[in-house]
Amino acid sequence: MALLVKKFGGSSVATPEKMRHIASRVLKERNPDDQIVIVVSAMGDTTDNLLKLASKVTDKHYARELDMLMSTGEQVSIAMMAMTFCSMGVPAQSFTGPQAGIIAEGVFGKGNIIDIKPARVFKALAAGKIAIVAGFQAITPEGEIITLGRGGSDTTAVALAGAMRADMCEIYTDVEGVYSADPRVVPNAVKMKEISNEEMLELARLGAGVMQPQSISMGSRFHVPIHVRSTFSDNEGTIIREDNFGEEKGPVCGVAEDYNVARIAAVGVENVPGTAAMIFNELDKNEIPVDMIVQSVRRINDRRGDIIFTVASSDLVEAKEVLEKLKADGRINNILYDDNCAKVSIVGLEMLSAPGVEARIFGALGRKNINIDIVSSSKNSISCLVPRPKVDEAIRSIHAEFFKNKPQQ
Repeated sequence: MALLVKKFGGSSVATPEKMRHIASRVLKERNPDDQIVIVVSAMGDTTDNLLKLASKVTDKHYARELDMLMSTGEQVSIAMMAMTFCSMGVPAQSFTGPQAGIIAEGVFGKGNIIDIKPARVFKALAAGKIAIVAGFQAITPEGEIITLGRGGSDTTAVALAGAMRADMCEIYTDVEGVYSADPRVVPNAVKMKEISNEEMLELARLGAGVMQPQSISMGSRFHVPIHVRSTFSDNEGTIIREDNFGEEKGPVCGVAEDYNVARIAAVGVENVPGTAAMIFNELDKNEIPVDMIVQSVRRINDRRGDIIFTVASSDLVEAKEVLEKLKADGRINNILYDDNCAKVSIVGLEMLSAPGVEARIFGALGRKNINIDIVSSSKNSISCLVPRPKVDEAIRSIHAEFFKNKPQQ
């Protein structure tokens, strides 16, 4: 007997016909004593359509009410999926995130799971039912509905699998696993059989959309193996787990891209201790994460300099409000904004011991005449900010540099 958590994304549950396909597949693959928990996202483009609906009322960001609205998409999915199983003669019961005991805190739209009390889910399984749980949503300790951010259903699934000590968490998506790059951009991208939590977390953090970063952290925290595979194929996917596998690898395991990037320059700020802290403290108070940062002076001993950094494009409106207030208060001289950027990154646990990696990236981009605006690096990654219209070409050129003639794993 195995306890399995299976997550299906929006494209997988987009229509009643696709839901019936999922139900048939789950029942075909289920062993007689298996207990199954299914986590689902909202159907198809429901979340985007709800955001468009909200924009017809107001262009302001009412975070609490948006979360209340966004959470309705998954509620439709769980009811539809439970009814699909029941219509096929298999008992099933649906649960919202709060009903499944998923508790989160933080700001609306960006909740972080802090506890799971899945007693009602266990009760349904004990009664021989398939449990259908809404992804993406939770409840705060104060009783407010809160969502977990884009891709939050992945986090729901992995956190549930950890709390329930599941044998495996399966993430079904529209690709067949984790690739060395987005196969829609790089047709010859390499599908990986296995990848470590550490590598996958870095890829997800830097924009690889196949998994949400928080879900990988949950997998590492609860020691849950994650199988990423296709809804539309029976082929094996990619296993994400803690082991480093001992395989011989190249210096780079994958290339990630992030189109959701905006560049901000605080120009001519005082070059004295505390200036950068003042700017970033204000952004932090408003829950606006900052990524790549460059601080420079134009001439040696100059009393003024520039602080350039990036935020998510989706946070740019809020960031502008914060920074324009600092400007109005005379605490910043001038602010420039650029929402036509993208970030391309390489990830690899072996990069530190492989000299010349940086030169190979810059060479690959230089040969395609792609300018680099900012470079940042960490222990396991190097990222370049490039013009958004050039990012797909940048990904393909860097991937070709590091994955020449590399076979499928």
